[in-house]
Amino acid sequence: MKAYLDSSVLLRKVLGEPGMLSQWKDVEAGVSSALIEVECLRTIDRLKLRGTLTAKQAAGHHTKMFELFDAIEVVEISRPILSKASAPFPTPLGTLDAIHLATALAYRDIRGIKLTMATHDKMLANAARAMGLAVIGV
Repeated sequence: MKAYLDSSVLLRKVLGEPGMLSQWKDVEAGVSSALIEVECLRTIDRLKLRGTLTAKQAAGHHTKMFELFDAIEVVEISRPILSKASAPFPTPLGTLDAIHLATALAYRDIRGIKLTMATHDKMLANAARAMGLAVIGV
């Protein structure tokens, strides 16, 4: 399966959090917005600054995260993607999730492929389903 991976999926995998994507082994190819690097690395740094992670743990998580970034296709955030993210969606959606969803939809439409949204975020999952994407992780 080709899956659009949002930050919640990568963070749970790298941090070893409960509820990690059970279908991870079924993802043959992953794609995400360039936004994912900022979201994931900022989260790791925030956890380190709060004392949840040691500096050594954070460094290890950064390394694992960069390995995942290298293994997926990263889509740059373009003006058309930002325009799509700015347009109304049929369900409530925050700014960053709107960029993720707009990226997934643009990727699917340009490539003409079936794309599954992998997320642990219920609002993003609802919006993705409303826009015709299959969803895993929620």
